[in-house]
Amino acid sequence: MADVVLGIETSCDETSAAVLAGEGDRPELASLVILSQDVHQVFGGVVPELASRAHLRALDPVVGRALDEAGVPLSAVDAIAVTQGPGLVGALLVGVCYAKALAAGLAKPLVGVHHLEGHLFAPALEDPDLEPPFVALIVSGGHTLLLDVQAWGRYRILGETRDDAAGEAFDKVAALLGLGYPGGPPIEGLAALGRDRFKFPRPMLHDGFDFSFSGLKTAVLHAVRASADVAADRPDLARSFQDAAIDVLVEKTARAVEQTDHSIVVLGGGVACNKTLAARLAERVRGMARVAVARPRLNLDNAAMIARAGWFRWQRGEVADHYLDADPSLPWPGLERGPISQPAP
Repeated sequence: MADVVLGIETSCDETSAAVLAGEGDRPELASLVILSQDVHQVFGGVVPELASRAHLRALDPVVGRALDEAGVPLSAVDAIAVTQGPGLVGALLVGVCYAKALAAGLAKPLVGVHHLEGHLFAPALEDPDLEPPFVALIVSGGHTLLLDVQAWGRYRILGETRDDAAGEAFDKVAALLGLGYPGGPPIEGLAALGRDRFKFPRPMLHDGFDFSFSGLKTAVLHAVRASADVAADRPDLARSFQDAAIDVLVEKTARAVEQTDHSIVVLGGGVACNKTLAARLAERVRGMARVAVARPRLNLDNAAMIARAGWFRWQRGEVADHYLDADPSLPWPGLERGPISQPAP
């Protein structure tokens, strides 16, 4: 009989539930429900209090719909996986408290999941043969990480952002250009109509594996202020910013591939929905590695990736007790820092 894991995600402004079913280490996605909170568009960013209240209203119906679409009764769930952190503490608390109550009522195991490990597992939902070792680039609104993944559960951090995350930079530049929130899709759409005319800097392009996007954002701000016609310049500003950001992300990832000799690159996180980034990365590492990237629905914050990472932890016997608590700065289990692991001779 197949095992069933229910995943719950409430780390930011998406209320999501998913069901995975299967055996061993290759579960299949039975259902996925994502409810996005449109109210934050009015404020140009996520308002934590509003996000928490929206999760409270939506979570139970979303879980019920996910179970219905999977054709699985609640009593058939074998384990519950929930995002423990990082994220907005109030939003996380809603999901964690709900999952704890559900697990206690059903007398089922509970697994706390690191949100970024979920993003790492997302491509495995569509590519069950995906296995380490590989280089991983996780790019989202809150994080930019470059990882050397030797095995599931064993991660070495090569580089991270020293200031703004890539997705945050996209959102802030979109706000400067009057494009609304979230900023990634409108910037990519507008950039397709523009030219790299402003030649913005490529921060830290040749300086290790860390990232920095605050200076690039400031360069866009100065260009907007100096423009005599922002509306006319908007496509070129969007294109110039996007090219600069993608050049840095792609080049550092390619250097990591060259130094590790890994033949796979995993691209994950909300910014992985940017088709230009995925295409340029695939072109840059052609002949060295293939790029594994999930479809957009699985790259955005979603419960399917949480269920998949939770499945991995559950299969290893790593379950939580009733003291599980939301942690907005949750350490990533198995994460190490240091130089690139040298390929085996």
